[in-house]
Amino acid sequence: MIEEIMGLGPLAVFGLLSAVLSTFAYVPYIRDTLRRRTQPQRASWLIWSMLSIIAFWSQVYEGATDSLWFAGVQSGGTVIVLLLSIWFGVGGFLNRRDAFVLLIAAGGLVAWYLTETAIYALAITISISLLGGAVTVVKAYWNPESETLSTWIWCFVASVFAILAVGKVDWVILAYPLYLFALNGAIVAATLLGRARTKTAILPAE
Repeated sequence: MIEEIMGLGPLAVFGLLSAVLSTFAYVPYIRDTLRRRTQPQRASWLIWSMLSIIAFWSQVYEGATDSLWFAGVQSGGTVIVLLLSIWFGVGGFLNRRDAFVLLIAAGGLVAWYLTETAIYALAITISISLLGGAVTVVKAYWNPESETLSTWIWCFVASVFAILAVGKVDWVILAYPLYLFALNGAIVAATLLGRARTKTAILPAE
């Protein structure tokens, strides 16, 4: 039915849906950032921007096709938010920790070049992206109003379609969308738990 209506195979449809949802997800985040309702964590977005670009090209190298739409939009979106975080974000960036993280990422690129296997760069990318992600998860819990929840929900759904777009059990290609599935889910959960904690704190004692 999908093929007849859209002229595309199911995997292509899943890939396009993941890209559309990812694009849609960044709109409210960018809007709220410009309105100063959302405060991007600079360290997180710096790390995510650099590493999402590496992840995108490593997936290209490993032969990903329909799921690349998701990785491409994620890369573009993170770079835009990073640029906005310079003026509207919180926290520092380009400190010793961030420089060390990017140095490790560069090591992954060297390993990729020497071995002609992108899995090294991808594995390092995902591992150190967790560091940047952990910062935002903690911030989302303690300051839930500083994050745009709808963005993370839509990114979470988009990652599901990106996983489906792979269409086979290829852990190298599945690694990045699976990682974002877990990360986005953690940020959504942290934000919701943070909001529940805030509501409980302001309820009058009986």
